Amino acid sequence: MRTAIDEYLDGFAGPQRELMAELITLVRELVPEAGEKISYGLPTFTLNGNLVHVGPGKNHVGFYPAPDGVRFAAAELDEMGLRYSKGAIQLPLDQPLPRELIARIVRFRVAQQRDSAT
Repeated sequence: MRTAIDEYLDGFAGPQRELMAELITLVRELVPEAGEKISYGLPTFTLNGNLVHVGPGKNHVGFYPAPDGVRFAAAELDEMGLRYSKGAIQLPLDQPLPRELIARIVRFRVAQQRDSAT
């Protein structure tokens, strides 16, 4: 079954689409129970509210795990030389997806969202 996120990806090509698709696939594998929608104009995964967003940038793909998700990984992001802001991480198109780091951030956000539901 195609989702709104799949349709969103149809609008992109090349490295941007490939990296977004890889990131989206990883989130789907890690959190198969997450909902999917387009929110704020971006592919969004939900679990008791917004979990993470994904979106295109000029030379990167944005990963938006909320401010807590960025703070959780800030030291490692610095070590890897990845740019980030309060709620966003820039994943350069010319570098492989840091799968283990993304997985840790997503798991952290899942735990946060599950805790907020109790």
